[in-house]
Amino acid sequence: MIAYNEALELIKNEIEKLTLYKEEVDLLDSVNRILAEDVIADVDMPPFDNSAMDGYAIKFSKRKSWNIIGEVSAGNFSSFSIKEEDAVLITTGSKIPQSADTVVPVEDVVVEGKNLLLKGKTFLKKGINIRLKGNDISKGRIALNKYTKIDSKTIAVLASCGKEKVKVFPKLKAAILATGDELVPITKIPSGDKIRTSNTYAIYAAVKEMNYSPLMLGFVKDNEEIIQQKIKAAFGMNINTLITTGGVSVGKYDFLKEIFEKEGVKEIFWKVNIKPGKPFYFGVYEKKAKKILVFGLPGNPVSALVNFYVFIKPAINNMFHQKHISSITAVLQCDLKKKDSKRHFLRGILYEENSEWKVTSGFSQSSGNLVEMSRANCLIEIEEERRNPLKGEKVKCILM
Repeated sequence: MIAYNEALELIKNEIEKLTLYKEEVDLLDSVNRILAEDVIADVDMPPFDNSAMDGYAIKFSKRKSWNIIGEVSAGNFSSFSIKEEDAVLITTGSKIPQSADTVVPVEDVVVEGKNLLLKGKTFLKKGINIRLKGNDISKGRIALNKYTKIDSKTIAVLASCGKEKVKVFPKLKAAILATGDELVPITKIPSGDKIRTSNTYAIYAAVKEMNYSPLMLGFVKDNEEIIQQKIKAAFGMNINTLITTGGVSVGKYDFLKEIFEKEGVKEIFWKVNIKPGKPFYFGVYEKKAKKILVFGLPGNPVSALVNFYVFIKPAINNMFHQKHISSITAVLQCDLKKKDSKRHFLRGILYEENSEWKVTSGFSQSSGNLVEMSRANCLIEIEEERRNPLKGEKVKCILM
């Protein structure tokens, strides 16, 4: 059994060895995809000096009044020779006439026919309210870096760079399989000692939330031969990862660890010093040019999801250089019980109050309680050496 930090680093090391190809997609299909190359600005942005607001373009002086000699609107530039006594009506985004160097806002002036008068004690400064050519970025410089996740903000930059097609990394493909005699389809009402299969749906959704491609393999009974056939078939698919739930502990019907070995999976580790989710398996299947990361998650629904959030998700984010906030330090609003040397991940409710992050946990920490898992919005992480954190102490919270 190994420590949490060591296990996470081993996963990161292996996942970074996956070969990342590039694919080209239409700009509108690139949302939530990750750039596979730096994007270079092919024009200055903005491409010309332009007005930051509606107003009047002038040549700066100490004057308080001007003659209005014309107007310029966005996309309809007219050339003017502006003298100190002249002003040109200009709209936001419009190109600045060559001899103008300042824009007076409309709210700071009074118009009387063709005369423009500066209001009261309005202060003017040369160059105000003009966005200079290349102020955002100049031609030839990097507009967006490789590994940028494309969203509504960055897609505007891509459009401004003329990127009708965008090179992105392909979505990782994850096959998901559950095992267990107790499982029945969600369309059936369970009876006796049966339960509906939920793990595959939870992990499928978790993969989908990361904008990767999940492949549902369903569930199989605890039959070693049938499970091995399923695993063999999965390794023949075009996938990057195989995620299983159940069958990786030490019970009589926990066949997966042996099956992985028979199918040529190299075990990286098995069992991690955490709670919940200790019987966690990680290995690598390699054959010719194919490499598949194999994650064997526990069968308990909460344990399976915790394993995904604390191992698989951060490792994938690290691979694609995604550095968005995934954890927050918060002040405990209740005492917590922890008496062992495992690293605990407890369900909690994280909230902000008076500009301070706070977290509480009134949940049962049973690894089978899906309902309370659904009500939590974070995992409270308690390190191995820490015991019984008290109200008022600070803890790390992993966002879910």
